[in-house]
Amino acid sequence: MNFEVDICIVGAGVCGLAIARQLSQSLPSSSVALIEQAESVGQGISSRNSEVIHAGIYYAPDSLKARLCVAGRHLLYEYCRQYQVPVRQIGKLIVAQSGEEDTLNRIADNARASGVENLQSLNASRIASLAPAVRADAGLWSPSTGIIDSHEYMQSLLKQAQANGVMLALATRLNEVRPEDSGKRLELEMTSNWRRNGAETSRVACRLLINCAGLGALDIAERLHQAGVATNQALPKIKWVKGNYFAYQGRTPFSHLIYPVPDPTGNGLGIHATLDMAGNCRFGPDVEQLAHDMNSEDVLDLSVNASRRDMFARQIRRYFPALDESRLVPDYAGIRTRVTGDGFQDFQIVEQQLEGCAAIHLLGIESPGLTASLALANHLAERISQQQLLG
Repeated sequence: MNFEVDICIVGAGVCGLAIARQLSQSLPSSSVALIEQAESVGQGISSRNSEVIHAGIYYAPDSLKARLCVAGRHLLYEYCRQYQVPVRQIGKLIVAQSGEEDTLNRIADNARASGVENLQSLNASRIASLAPAVRADAGLWSPSTGIIDSHEYMQSLLKQAQANGVMLALATRLNEVRPEDSGKRLELEMTSNWRRNGAETSRVACRLLINCAGLGALDIAERLHQAGVATNQALPKIKWVKGNYFAYQGRTPFSHLIYPVPDPTGNGLGIHATLDMAGNCRFGPDVEQLAHDMNSEDVLDLSVNASRRDMFARQIRRYFPALDESRLVPDYAGIRTRVTGDGFQDFQIVEQQLEGCAAIHLLGIESPGLTASLALANHLAERISQQQLLG
């Protein structure tokens, strides 16, 4: 099967779905195809996160992460209200122990510089009244943080995108991508039902490729670069990071999200307590570095090793001393892409252009990708229009 479309989006995670919805609205005369290698949408990175709507506290001011998170949070709460997606604005408590107060102050200063104006400083007694099970000397209260049913959200995005005419191809794996000889279109060679016998190979030609392939996104960008398509910036180095979660069985000890101050090495936000829409508590994620030569989604190990429980317990007890370690049970794990380098690493949006076609690659879209998804979709729609990437 061979066909042509104006826009082809690879990857039907939360960002790919949000972009498909937005472009089908803002470019109604353009045909849009959405390609996903799993048998349903949102089964990759988007299905294995904490489902937190972030306020935008930690990211470098004026970075894409900061700007899209703050804007995306407002858009996401409004979207959930409009389309009846389950959401709860339960708030987050960031807690500091003795000696960590300066770190807490830097977090508050950074949040204000990024446009988060409603953080509240708390002393030990206020923390005790808000979260009696928590031990801390100081804290920050973020009333804008919440939780969402990410799967309902993604199904809602899909429903709207398809109502606007977006074509969806599931169980379809991208094998090759290259420019046509004319330079006016990109050609994608794909295999449908690629895990089964009798798989079918097809080709799609498009004027604009949007690469939202998550763990496979850098590989797609590199293939086009090797085919001679120049990029507007150097492709970043990407590593894969595994985050493990442990569920806390029995009665939930918190009513809000509880976060320690971030890992001082910059690896993550620390093992924190999150709640799901049913009120269940889990702790995580940690940061487990994966092998540098790992480059195939077929070899992913998404199991949670029970031996990590002791490390989890040590970190959790710093702010939750009454932790019953026997109630910690392995839950699930996710793998995210992270741009490598010194200091803060932002989302990377890399463009490649030929005479009549273009590609946009979304690289290193880790947290706060879920929160930022609608704002990211708006950002791309404006970029496509301003740069006339569709001619």
